[in-house]
Amino acid sequence: MFNLILFGPPGSGKGTQSEKLIAKYGLKHLSTGDLLRSEIAAKTPLGLEAKNIMDKGQLVPDEVVIGMISSALDANPTAKGFLFDGFPRTGAQAQALDNLLELKEASINVMLALDVSEKELVKRLLKRGETSGRSDDTNEHVIRARITEYHNKTAIVAEYYRQFNKVVLIKGEGSVDDIFAALSKEIDERNKE
Repeated sequence: MFNLILFGPPGSGKGTQSEKLIAKYGLKHLSTGDLLRSEIAAKTPLGLEAKNIMDKGQLVPDEVVIGMISSALDANPTAKGFLFDGFPRTGAQAQALDNLLELKEASINVMLALDVSEKELVKRLLKRGETSGRSDDTNEHVIRARITEYHNKTAIVAEYYRQFNKVVLIKGEGSVDDIFAALSKEIDERNKE
């Protein structure tokens, strides 16, 4: 089983690359946002707990999110691996994820981080804002705040995985195909180990 974390700031092309990686490697996409919505819609015990917490305007605790990830892993026993998107976001979440995977005799193989200059990110997001209908993509001040928030949080997670030599920065500027080739090269090198 091959498990990877794909990181990238808003506008880095993470969504586009995720789709291509999932298609090429047969990975199961695990987005915590999607998991939360799915569990709530299915009215599972974890979903009801999460909804109750969210209705109070609070963040869903790590234990609940880890429980949902555990359920998703168990529900996909034949998966070739998982692509984690939007999780972990803190050092504690990274450690909790590693502990969960260890119980399932698996691990994170690599954390691939798309590296894009702030100038390019702002340009991409403003362009996306013209057509996406997302208000957070139309205000340069909000965009820069989102990028700063991403870097502040991601740095901690990257430090955690760096101690295990699992972090690889990928140049996220250039053609979609060139970036995909660079991501694939890193996965292929680790997948044959």
